[in-house]
Amino acid sequence: MFRSMTGFGSFEANDEICAQFWEIRSVNGKQLSLRFKVPGFLGAYEPDWERLVRRYAQRGRIDVSLQLKLFRREEMPVSLNEPLAAHMLDQLQSLARKRDQAFEPDYSRLLSLANLWQEAGTQPHGELGDRLTQGLEAALAIWNEARAHEGFALKSDLDERLQRMQGWLEDLGRKTDGLAEERLESLRERAAKLLEGFESAPSEDRMLQELALLADKLDVSEELTRLATHLRTLRGHLQQEESGGRSLDFLMQECFREINTCGNKAQNAEVSRLVVSFKSELEKCREQIQNVE
Repeated sequence: MFRSMTGFGSFEANDEICAQFWEIRSVNGKQLSLRFKVPGFLGAYEPDWERLVRRYAQRGRIDVSLQLKLFRREEMPVSLNEPLAAHMLDQLQSLARKRDQAFEPDYSRLLSLANLWQEAGTQPHGELGDRLTQGLEAALAIWNEARAHEGFALKSDLDERLQRMQGWLEDLGRKTDGLAEERLESLRERAAKLLEGFESAPSEDRMLQELALLADKLDVSEELTRLATHLRTLRGHLQQEESGGRSLDFLMQECFREINTCGNKAQNAEVSRLVVSFKSELEKCREQIQNVE
């Protein structure tokens, strides 16, 4: 399946235990980078949840967040530090007695004292963990489907651009066919004019040998052959089951290298215009491939 690294998915569920809302967002990245934003008392589940996410993704920067509301008292993640609270109240009562004043504690004020409340240090009840894991799996399935949908659009766009470049490649082949020979003849004529009147002019054979070496450097047939091979390989990768974004990116770099060499060697106005169009289309493809997993 051709998938994009960019995607979004969410899942919401309510039952007698909790109300959960999962949200998954991802963007492109060279490696797989996961970041969880979940209530602290669920930290024990993160290693298992990370392994679950890695079953769906190979690359990209992924943010996974959970909003949770608990309904069962036994599942609540916080508890009151009763010994500390009792000691504090005893101290206040002792102070009031010494001042010969009545003391009526306002227990609601304890809610604002953060140091009296502590988060549970143990893993929550297994039933809650199972429900949340199921919710995460549902969110991942939706997120993965969104990535596949985006990947289909990327694949269609790349297919169209590759077909366009294939046509330009054929045009380049026709326009550069015999170009080296033409340049050889042009160079020979110019050299002959420049050497007129020189008594120590090189022999015709020697001059042709040197000019042939120069003309050979203008031949782009090998570059065009390699470029055609890279385009075929790119089209083959688009038909594979796995996306292979890294391979596509490498092939795109090779295409840039070959078309650059063609532009530098050909020294022809029409060829240069085609090369510019080719490079522009390759850059658009490269931008698309940056999102392929």
